[in-house]
Amino acid sequence: MIDKSHIRSAFDADLEGIQNLILEMGGLVESQIEESADVVRQRDEERAREVVLKDKRIDALEADIDTEVVRVLTMQQPIAGDLRAVLMVMKIAGNLERIGDYAKNNAKRTSAISKAPPIGASRGTIKRMSRAVQDMLRDALDAYLKGDVDLAYDVRARDEEVDQMHNSLFRELLTHMLEDPRKISPCMHLLFVAKNIERMGDHITSITEQIVFSVTGHMPEDERSKGDTTSYTEFAPNAD
Repeated sequence: MIDKSHIRSAFDADLEGIQNLILEMGGLVESQIEESADVVRQRDEERAREVVLKDKRIDALEADIDTEVVRVLTMQQPIAGDLRAVLMVMKIAGNLERIGDYAKNNAKRTSAISKAPPIGASRGTIKRMSRAVQDMLRDALDAYLKGDVDLAYDVRARDEEVDQMHNSLFRELLTHMLEDPRKISPCMHLLFVAKNIERMGDHITSITEQIVFSVTGHMPEDERSKGDTTSYTEFAPNAD
């Protein structure tokens, strides 16, 4: 007779091990969000190179998680809620890896940004955007650990605030470029930085939606509010 309690215990132990890897990966990504924003604002090229190198550890953790997920699927053959829990960690790891990539790409732009004087309120806005995204990720990981659907929905809703900050900075930087063509290059790099942070928020909302699905068995029924309007913004040069 098969000892089902032993199988349950083995599965729980495997899942806990994978969860620990997710939390380690999430902690590193959270740190990368903060550090990448700092090096851009402080124009610290040496620290920027360190941020780029740290991304390799995040990639390695994703590979470890994928390996463990495949092993658990093969050995334990989970079903229903257990299967959703295992598949969720793979999707969360994928989202975390993408967030780490965005942080790395922002750090890479430090060299180009540092060659021009600070532009408007961009440094302050980038700091606020990064802090908001960092807080979202911390709470999303907490929601994952606790299986807290309400917290997951709360984090999901907060992405609109990040979108609004992105919209504001987008308009400000376009105005600077229209008024002074010499600012086009640094403004373009800052636009990419802001967009990368906005995309981090999108990936965190994807994590929260996976949490909801894992706990309830269905994705959120309401369509997520998307506040990013930059794709539709039009600007015309000032007429002389």
